[in-house]
Amino acid sequence: MNPLARSIEELLPARFSDNFWWFISVRTAIVLSSLCVAFLLPFFGLVMALIGSLFSILMAIVMPALCFVKILGKKATRTQVVLSIAIVALGLVSACVGTYNSVSDLAKKY
Repeated sequence: MNPLARSIEELLPARFSDNFWWFISVRTAIVLSSLCVAFLLPFFGLVMALIGSLFSILMAIVMPALCFVKILGKKATRTQVVLSIAIVALGLVSACVGTYNSVSDLAKKY
């Protein structure tokens, strides 16, 4: 939530963004709005699990390995390339299993 709060604070005029109470008010409003969304959507936890299982694995495991290979290019050793491909494959399998699990849980509840 911190990046969202900082982005909102950057949009505020300088006289508001320097005030401690605006700092607290913006963060409190973000937390309360998240709480309202969680209460209003019946399967919010399952939807968040679906999003997390797909995008978290892709951003934390798959993308760094792909970027590593892209940045090094021809300088990467064969071992580095093989390990990066193995990490990407394991990440994709994990993302598929997690997404399947989340979708099946969502289908059971719905």
